Amino acid sequence: MGPHREVPLERPSSKHATVGSRPVEGVGTAWLLSTQIKPPQSLIAATSAGKSTSWEDGGWGAWDEAELQEPVSSYEEEESNSKNQRNYWLQDCVLSLSPTNDLMVIANEQKAVFLVPKWKHSDKGKEEMQYAVGWSGSLNVEEGECVSSVLCIPLASQKRSSTGRPDWTCIVVGFTSGYVRFYTESGVLLLAQLLNEDPVLQLKCRTYEIPRHPGVTEQNEELSILYPAAIVTIDGFSLFQSLRACRNQVARAAASGNENVQPPPLAYKKWGLQDVDTIVDHASIGIMTLCPFDQMKTASNIGGYNAAIKNSPPAMSQYVTVGANPFTGFFFALEGSSQPLLSHVALAVASKLTSALFNAASGWLGWKSKHEEEPVQKQKPKVEPATPLAVRFGLPDSRRHGERICLSPCNTLAAVTDEFGRVILLDVTRGLAVRMWKGYRDAEVGWIQTVEDLQERETEKMDSSPFGNAQGPSRVAQFLVIYAPKRGILEVWSTQQGPRVGAFNVGKYCRLLYPGYKIMGLNNVTSQGWQPQTYQICLVDPVSGSVKTVHVPFHLSLSDKKSERAKDMHLVKKLNALLKAKTSDPDLIEAEAKELILDIKYPATKKQALESLLTSERVPLSSLTNITQTLMDNLKKQELECVDEGLLQFCANKLKLLNLYELVSKLNSQSIQNETSPSDNDLAKLLRLEEKDFHRLETLLENYKKENTQTTTQLTDEKDDMLSVKMFLEYLEYEKDVIAVKNMEDGEYVALGSFFFWKCLCGESSMEEMCRALESAGFSPQTLLSLLLNLWLSKEKDILDKPDSVRCLHTMLSLLSKMKVAIDESWDMQSVSPWWQQMRSACVQSENSAAALLSAHVGHSVTAEIIDSVTEKKFSEIIVGSDTESWEALSLDTEYWKLLLKQLEDCLILQTLLHSKVAKRTKRVSSLQTEPLGRLSVKKLLEAGKGGIADNVAKWVFRQGFSPIILNVTQYKNTTDSTEEYVEMHNNLFLEEPEAATGLERILELLQVAYQQFPCSLEVDVLHAHCSWECVVQWNKDPEEACFLSRSIDHLRCIINAHIQHGIALMMWSTFIVKRLSSATYIMDKVGKAPKDRLCRRDVGMSDTAMTAFLGCCSELLQALLEADVSSDEMQAPVLDTEDAWVSVEGPVSIVELALEQKRIHYPLVEHQFVLCTVLYAIMRLSLKGVKPLSLFDSKGKNAFFKDLTSIQLLPSGDMDPDMLSIRQQFLLKVVSAAVQALCSSQKDREVLEEDRFPFEKGKNWPALAADLAQYLHISEDLVRRHYVCELYSYGMDHLGEEAFLQVADKEVLASQLLMLAGQRLAFTLLHGQIKDGMELLTRLPPTLSTWLKALDPQEIQNVEVPIATTARLVSKVIEHLPENHGQYSLALNLIEAVEAIPA
Repeated sequence: MGPHREVPLERPSSKHATVGSRPVEGVGTAWLLSTQIKPPQSLIAATSAGKSTSWEDGGWGAWDEAELQEPVSSYEEEESNSKNQRNYWLQDCVLSLSPTNDLMVIANEQKAVFLVPKWKHSDKGKEEMQYAVGWSGSLNVEEGECVSSVLCIPLASQKRSSTGRPDWTCIVVGFTSGYVRFYTESGVLLLAQLLNEDPVLQLKCRTYEIPRHPGVTEQNEELSILYPAAIVTIDGFSLFQSLRACRNQVARAAASGNENVQPPPLAYKKWGLQDVDTIVDHASIGIMTLCPFDQMKTASNIGGYNAAIKNSPPAMSQYVTVGANPFTGFFFALEGSSQPLLSHVALAVASKLTSALFNAASGWLGWKSKHEEEPVQKQKPKVEPATPLAVRFGLPDSRRHGERICLSPCNTLAAVTDEFGRVILLDVTRGLAVRMWKGYRDAEVGWIQTVEDLQERETEKMDSSPFGNAQGPSRVAQFLVIYAPKRGILEVWSTQQGPRVGAFNVGKYCRLLYPGYKIMGLNNVTSQGWQPQTYQICLVDPVSGSVKTVHVPFHLSLSDKKSERAKDMHLVKKLNALLKAKTSDPDLIEAEAKELILDIKYPATKKQALESLLTSERVPLSSLTNITQTLMDNLKKQELECVDEGLLQFCANKLKLLNLYELVSKLNSQSIQNETSPSDNDLAKLLRLEEKDFHRLETLLENYKKENTQTTTQLTDEKDDMLSVKMFLEYLEYEKDVIAVKNMEDGEYVALGSFFFWKCLCGESSMEEMCRALESAGFSPQTLLSLLLNLWLSKEKDILDKPDSVRCLHTMLSLLSKMKVAIDESWDMQSVSPWWQQMRSACVQSENSAAALLSAHVGHSVTAEIIDSVTEKKFSEIIVGSDTESWEALSLDTEYWKLLLKQLEDCLILQTLLHSKVAKRTKRVSSLQTEPLGRLSVKKLLEAGKGGIADNVAKWVFRQGFSPIILNVTQYKNTTDSTEEYVEMHNNLFLEEPEAATGLERILELLQVAYQQFPCSLEVDVLHAHCSWECVVQWNKDPEEACFLSRSIDHLRCIINAHIQHGIALMMWSTFIVKRLSSATYIMDKVGKAPKDRLCRRDVGMSDTAMTAFLGCCSELLQALLEADVSSDEMQAPVLDTEDAWVSVEGPVSIVELALEQKRIHYPLVEHQFVLCTVLYAIMRLSLKGVKPLSLFDSKGKNAFFKDLTSIQLLPSGDMDPDMLSIRQQFLLKVVSAAVQALCSSQKDREVLEEDRFPFEKGKNWPALAADLAQYLHISEDLVRRHYVCELYSYGMDHLGEEAFLQVADKEVLASQLLMLAGQRLAFTLLHGQIKDGMELLTRLPPTLSTWLKALDPQEIQNVEVPIATTARLVSKVIEHLPENHGQYSLALNLIEAVEAIPA
């Protein structure tokens, strides 16, 4: 065989450990996959830290007769035995892996660990499949019993929507005590069976397989259990139902704690195997039927000459055992000779879950010493006797002792290993040994079954070439896998007499796992369309900690080493190795590649090899061309019937593309002399623009360029015209002599266009030669136009820096338009040309407005030139000698171009505005304001509806943090002549950031241009409406930002038309406000005060500070709604108009249109809701306690809250309950008192934090608001005002009290109240003050006054330390407003005398 070569392992690319990698070496060889697994630390002393042995390909495809050399182990013989023992730990364990690779069980004596695969990141940062501990613990129940055999059986899902994965996996464990126990993946014991009292030797399973041929007997599912002298087979259907019932019982017991449902009994057969000395392994072949000849032969051997023969051959179950005397025994059990036994299922779940629910220990197998468990059963269950079954015949070799037997998937062959190091292949149908392998001591065997792919089948005709088509069904091949641990080698053999097709060097401590079954629970109906993802065989390597699967291609079974297909695969593998080698000589690579490709026989393989070459980046262009040309010449020399037309066409197409690549590269490298840059007049004439229009275009592009460079950065490649051959061939393909561009990403599309046209657009390459070359190669003009426009529109920044590129684009577009089939010959001026429509569609969809506008101008100019030439030809004979220069030919395409130019210009102006921003943002900015705005295109604006333009500007205004006044300042700037007034207004434009004025002049200019461009879409009311809606939408995303809601109401108040204002306010209320307001109302009514921050966040979704601001904004919103309802009667609804260029917009209805469709509100209901909002705001803002807001209203009033504001609700009317009026009065007085207290404290502390927290609350007059509320609540306003005056004097703010005194109507009552207050001040001064002779002065007063003063409590007033002169002025005002006949008039006179007598 060929030399060994190390092959790196590939990580599986799919989510299943056994599927999704690629072959280790080449395409045709057997190949392996690996999944990481960590060795359990409790079962071994340690794992070697040395480097694991490498997997090596044994060179199955080599064509000599040399034998595979013995692999060199990484562990030398002189290593200590202890180190070998550390690696040998897996050999001492009982191991099973589920066929679906979703569970692995490793057991040793009483301990076991259940492993499940999970995707994890390795040390190298790559994601790989690793096994993790799902459960670990001790499984023994009987004292002294150990685990002797384990199976992991996946059970099919009963759901119709199953994807092919099992529902769950059952773990079947056999013990030395004879018990067989069934567990779930989490270690829960489902049921236990004692079917025989001898130790369990082996567990094996057979699942349902669809018969390949009509005559093949359909095999039933079963679980077979081998004992030293008996074999028990459990019916698969019965087992499946019992396991499902037990698992459901476990789930119900876990949920309820006490439930017991008896599952169906197990149906099994028990055979006592006789006439055999020793049995160590077995294979259940299944039900078989003898042919008539074999039936008569068997009857004669058993019954002699006179034996009776039945008409129909009996069905028999066949079993094959291995052991000693005989070496292999064949048993046949007649169907119906023994009735199935019914076993009472011993439930592991009774009234409650026992300790079968173990805790997953840390580490791999961190065992507990012994899990506590309730005693299972004191008495062992009754064991049924076995039905005797004598051996029919065997292979009597007294010196040979069998070790293992492995049945093939087709049930016709079996591999047996013995103590002599032999592997014997048995034909189980005939009972013969057909082949023997020597030198495989302690070997482990398994099978791989491969199904043929019909597309790769070789023809079986003797005289045909390798190019025929195969017919017939897919064939199946059997391969025997032998693992020889003594030599550390894994071999794959073709059976029955086939050669070795693969060999791998592996470690000496591995375990080969061959389940021999798939998923249990399927039948001939449910298996239709079922595609279980299962593996056939795998190898567990404890040294490298990995699980590897083996895959063998079907063609390896077709013939011996002279197989043409296998040889071709070998050559492809050799070619791939050549391309990966570090050879730097391209000539050598070219020569070897030519030789390899010509030696390949099959066309499909030739194509595969050529594709590998063409996709290699190491082969130069010249070599690729030579190799492809050589292959095509070789094909042309062959006979016509032997040539594959598809391969010949493939070579021809690739050769054309290679020649085209070479030609384009040559043209790009030939730089031409650049012409002088065109002047502005030249460009204006080229684009057919007047001088004024051209300068306007220059100004727009300059503004756009200036703003665009501030916001975006564009990465440019150093060489825009460079493209590798590999990418070039991947992007293009030939279809009927026409080059088509494959579907690819935008960047790849631009790269291809850049390779063709960038040098031309820069004026560095010949445009005529490039167009001629591309047209002759087979490109359609439409494809070239698409590539050119994609390149132009994506290179906006570069083309704006190169004015000459416009002239180049004009020339290139003219050349493309003159190509054949570019413009339809039937096109006339009254129809739309698909050629120009394609260009307009590209401009409409482009988000690079400047590049799109320039290309549209060029397209319009070229269209006009073509139309002029066509028109001139048509009318040259009619209009001879007349002056036609001033004429302009009209066409439908020209009108479409003019419309697109207007739309693109509008889009450019709008995009320029949206890119502009203030340079300085000093205060905190919300994350919502930093979200980038999307780029615009004409298509987006056309699909955004009538409000799309205003909506985009509103988003920009919100992100810039502008106050509403900036939207009106442009008009103010045009109308005012005072520079000082404008500067003053300029400095107050921002609500949050008054100092952020850098760059504001530029923004105002851009905004003014946008207003002029969009007089209808950006009408002031429309823009304010969209801004208001945008702010409230953003506030709803983050309710903590109360300033957003406040700014929304500011925009709302700036709307002039009351109809729009009314509709926007009503939609804001119903969409965003009412739900949160109702939550706030109910929580405040529940706690009876301003709720804490935690409650506000829980029930309303915002902090207490934000909720206070929210309630204030609700009052403002309802106030604006009431004012708009009144004003709407005095004005007409506006007529919404659209600019002519945008009349064809489609999309959602604009906010303004929705606002105008809103119904009129019910004014009393809104007023009623406004009162509640004001009450709530007062409670939160002034931190009032002991107030339940809903207690201020009767049942009618409560029911009317939070209803549709346009509906008619039953509101309170008539006389009110005196108790409720009293509650309302107390509330209003609390509001006034709290307001005065807040006023007093703010004047003392001079804090400005309140305004920062509540920016909307500028000059809020709470006493006046309380007086207004009194009117709504049917409380005397004068009572509230009198209380306000008294509170001001109580806090010693006499100057404010004197102002408020004037607003009181009943001044006599107020004077009487103030007299009491003045007396309290005087009493404090005389009785508790610091003046001398206070008591002496008190004795001099009239007795009536003295007694009255002593009865007063000075502590009732808030500020007693008031100058005596101020008190004297208060008493004078009292006397002034008390009539002489008043009962307290004389007391007031005495009081003024007493005050004047006190020294100041």
